[in-house]
Amino acid sequence: MSARVPMADVRSLALSPAEAARRRREEGANVLPGARPKPFLALVLGIVAEPMFQMLLVAGGIYLALGSRAEAFFLLGFVFVVIGITLVQERKTERALEALRDLAAPRVCVIRDSEESYVAAHDVVRGDVIRLHEGDRVPADSVLCEGHLSVDESILTGESVPLEKWPVPPDAALGLPGTHGVGSLFAGTIVTKGRGTAIIRTIGGATAIGRIGQSLVQTQNASSGLQRASRRLIRNLTVAGLTLALAQLLLSWLWNGQMFLDSLLSGIALAMAILPEEIPVILTVFLALGAWRLSREKVLTRRVAAVETLGAIGVLAVDKTGTLTQNRMEVAELALEGGRLDARAGAPLSSGFAALIDAVLLATPPDPFDPMERAICQFAAATGRTRPPDLVFESAYDLAPHMLAMTRVYAQGTPTRVLATKGAPETVLGLCDLPAADLQSIKDQVTAMAARGLRVLGVAKAAMRGALPKAQGDLRLTFAGLVGFIDPPRADVPAALAECRRAGVRVIMLTGDHSVTAAAIAVRVGLSERPGVITGPEIGALSDDDLRERMHHVDVCARLQPEQKLRLVRSLQQGGMVVAMTGDGVNDAPALKAADVGIAMGGRGTDVAREAAALVLLDDSFASIVSAIHQGRRIYDNIAKATRFVFAVHVPIVVLVIYPVLVHGATLLMPVHIVLLELLIDPTCSVVFEAEAAGADIMARPPRPVSATPFSRSRIAFAVAQGAGIAAWLLIGNHLLAMHGVTGAQRRLSLFVGLVLGLLLLIAANRDLSRPFYRRAAVRNGSVAMVSAAAFMMLVLMITVPTVRSLMAFSWSGWAQLGYAGLLVAGIGVWLEAARRMARGALSFRGARR
Repeated sequence: MSARVPMADVRSLALSPAEAARRRREEGANVLPGARPKPFLALVLGIVAEPMFQMLLVAGGIYLALGSRAEAFFLLGFVFVVIGITLVQERKTERALEALRDLAAPRVCVIRDSEESYVAAHDVVRGDVIRLHEGDRVPADSVLCEGHLSVDESILTGESVPLEKWPVPPDAALGLPGTHGVGSLFAGTIVTKGRGTAIIRTIGGATAIGRIGQSLVQTQNASSGLQRASRRLIRNLTVAGLTLALAQLLLSWLWNGQMFLDSLLSGIALAMAILPEEIPVILTVFLALGAWRLSREKVLTRRVAAVETLGAIGVLAVDKTGTLTQNRMEVAELALEGGRLDARAGAPLSSGFAALIDAVLLATPPDPFDPMERAICQFAAATGRTRPPDLVFESAYDLAPHMLAMTRVYAQGTPTRVLATKGAPETVLGLCDLPAADLQSIKDQVTAMAARGLRVLGVAKAAMRGALPKAQGDLRLTFAGLVGFIDPPRADVPAALAECRRAGVRVIMLTGDHSVTAAAIAVRVGLSERPGVITGPEIGALSDDDLRERMHHVDVCARLQPEQKLRLVRSLQQGGMVVAMTGDGVNDAPALKAADVGIAMGGRGTDVAREAAALVLLDDSFASIVSAIHQGRRIYDNIAKATRFVFAVHVPIVVLVIYPVLVHGATLLMPVHIVLLELLIDPTCSVVFEAEAAGADIMARPPRPVSATPFSRSRIAFAVAQGAGIAAWLLIGNHLLAMHGVTGAQRRLSLFVGLVLGLLLLIAANRDLSRPFYRRAAVRNGSVAMVSAAAFMMLVLMITVPTVRSLMAFSWSGWAQLGYAGLLVAGIGVWLEAARRMARGALSFRGARR
């Protein structure tokens, strides 16, 4: 018999209603602590402090002051987009904690003053005596004092197999989640089998699940590298742009002697040319549309910044249960003395294996809640095995701490009784009289099955007459065989893992499961061929530096506690890696939130995991992660193309605004010209480059370095070189036209036409630097045709409509002006191709030197 407190003694420990009320007042309700939401004003002030937000306001204000309402509303509209995104993000932590609170059982059977009653879960207090049975959710951390329970703790540990819980003294210390055989029960876990009486030890935030909630509050979402780089860039360019604009105003007014209003307009034109208002537009539109594209791949985006980070993922830390596997049990293998059968192959059962299934089915109650027992019933139904109708259930021997087996007894209408037993193989073998050689052979089978990652049950049967022994250990049975169970891998996992390796993404398994099972699953799905496994206790004994070093050589981490998953994620990040974490349980939530990209399972995942993650897989398909990484890389590449175009296109505009001031020449670009150019540049940045298809090698190259940014000096230098060449060619053309007596208004028209058509060539050149722009033009992108058509229509309107031409300060003298513009465009095309070849040559030279 197991050591336990008698039921009468447990009732004597029950609190009185008055004492329960006192503790409720002093210690509070059994609810998880919530984070205090930020006031609305604090949110608004935080948004206004963002340089990206300030840039949108400044640029929108300038355009509104100049009367360009369409451009102003286009930019200012993104202000509300930014506010909306931020407000949604700030609500995420509060929703995550609300989801944790919802995991509590709604009603609990409590014993007070020796009377049983049902109360709301939030009303139980420390010291309450509660009754639990199959299907209940444990309301608070407790110790089991009477009875026997099987409890599913996967919500805390990630382990899909229920754990057996045995009675302990009321003053016993609480153990750790995932510990087999002890009497510790934890809030949020589910009773899968049995009945019992427990005493509550901790409630609310002091429970294991409550501590996870506290870590969610303390874990902050870090800004992505792109966000940090864009803030620095925008801040620096804003200061530089406004400084140069002020200098332009003073030079025009004091040095050139222009009227103050003309000088002010000149300074505003320069500010409009320099201020990169397209950068926040690019980031907002690309990431928002990226989230929309991901939703079409069954990936829900909860944190928009994660869309860009996807492309930099270097390590994918995956939870085994529910991510690599299906979080359910399945009969995988049957074994008899001297033979075994792959149960998933669909082969017909021989008489011996059929007898084994009949025996284990009889040892299983009908309509069970336990996942392994459900798997037995499902397999029996799939193979056509049923319970004999003449057998009537009579009694059962239950599990006990010293007897890890259960036996069901059936009457057959005669003095003969049929017994069927299942349980731990070593226990079942102890109930059978077997020769030493046969016993050793079966034990070897058990060891081999366990090494393949299987959960193994021994099965025995007997037919007995007369009185049954009182103790299950006195039964003498006939060994029937072994049944192996597995949490089956998801079908799409092996191919997805192979794609990750091709893309240079390292995959690491994080699980609360046993090391042997974890290693076997890793080999089965193709995650790793390395035998090394590191366990939770080993991690706890390592320093941070030693852990980082050890993780260079290990791909499987087993027997982990929730805080260790969080520590591993942070250790990998400190090693310079961009880390994505997948998971579906409460135990995964802190690590999901701390990871650069947290990815939760939408179907099987808990609300807590979904709320803590940045992305949610709506179809629970691991392959969707690969699609998300593909999209993330495409989005980053296109952001780089768009920003390169923005810097390049602004250079000739800035030069054409400043040059006349320096040489005391006629104005070449006026504010109205810049507004029209911006109306072409903005949709080009936000539509054309966003729609670019991914390169053929996008998943065949390693992840980009953590320090990589679209705003790096080399990228900006190349873009400036592109723009400087265009500006130089336009200035040379302007000088030659002036030498031939072409008036300022006529030159302005030719230069503007050349600049607009050069802008279209710049688009083509920056779509793909690996080949000439005229070859890339054959690759379909409907947005390019749309922008090109708009540009040509604008030019036709300005040339053919006198009123518009006069408004633009142009003068038309004949078709020769378009010929001049054609020569300018041809020169621009030659320069862009030369710049591309020089850039690729420089890259090849640096690569050869390495």
